[in-house]
Amino acid sequence: MLGSHVPDLRSLELLLAVMRHGSLGMAAAELGITQQAASSRMRTMEGLVGETLLARSRHGSRLTETGRRLADLALPVVEAARVLDAGIRGLNRERNAHLDVAASLTIAEHMLPGWMVALRSRHLALGRSAPELTMTAANSARVVDLVRSGAVDLGFIEGPEAPADLGSRKVGVDELVVVVGPHHPWARLRSRSVTAAQLAMTPLVVREAGSGTRTVLERALDGLETVPPAIELSTTASVRSAVAAGAGPAALGAQAVSDDIAQGRLLQIEVSDVDLTRVLHAVWAGGEQPPEGPARDLVALAAAWRSTVVG
Repeated sequence: MLGSHVPDLRSLELLLAVMRHGSLGMAAAELGITQQAASSRMRTMEGLVGETLLARSRHGSRLTETGRRLADLALPVVEAARVLDAGIRGLNRERNAHLDVAASLTIAEHMLPGWMVALRSRHLALGRSAPELTMTAANSARVVDLVRSGAVDLGFIEGPEAPADLGSRKVGVDELVVVVGPHHPWARLRSRSVTAAQLAMTPLVVREAGSGTRTVLERALDGLETVPPAIELSTTASVRSAVAAGAGPAALGAQAVSDDIAQGRLLQIEVSDVDLTRVLHAVWAGGEQPPEGPARDLVALAAAWRSTVVG
């Protein structure tokens, strides 16, 4: 533990500059501070040391014997601080050069690529080197595990809420829509709608446990009598294919099935009495704000993007 007589590094740097120049004014100019500020720092140092460090005359300023001895002690300390400063700048460059991101499958497939392109364009427009971006696609539970372990810098998940032990920010909302294949009995319904109770009592094609899509669906149907799934699959693409082939209805993100609906491969079924909205969150380990650098920039871009990308 440091004692109470240690001057701060800026003051020690000033002391060494005075020793080089023989002038408090020239030392202040070198460090980019006013002579008044330099005099104040010297007085503070003298108060800490308990002796006069600077002898002033018409010809300039020179260090006293105590001042010279303190300067000799300060030199390796200031040099070590410069090495530390350079090392920290190097760490910052490394951090800004690479970003590991994990995202739930819907976000990874339909949203994150656009956010990453926007991040690259922004950095280039500002004259910065574009960071190298690595993306891992997984379900929301796995994304949270990767963020907690430090395997990735940033995660994007779907679900009702973000884990309490991670920093988080809402970056958008998405809606699950219920879809069926063109030959499913519900496709022939005049109203193209069912109740939540009908949905709960129908064997569905679902994502695996731990996915944001599965979690939102289960919470929406909580309290209703349900039946086991028709089939459980680990990717959104496989769920879409199974539904199109007639395996049963599914609830999937609107972004994920928009092309299938537009081209008639899947048909949307309205569910009149259930809320299938889900929140999209960015999550990170530690702190109220995302890590400074490209991670923070990406979160800001994702939040600003939601009005045009997420619907």
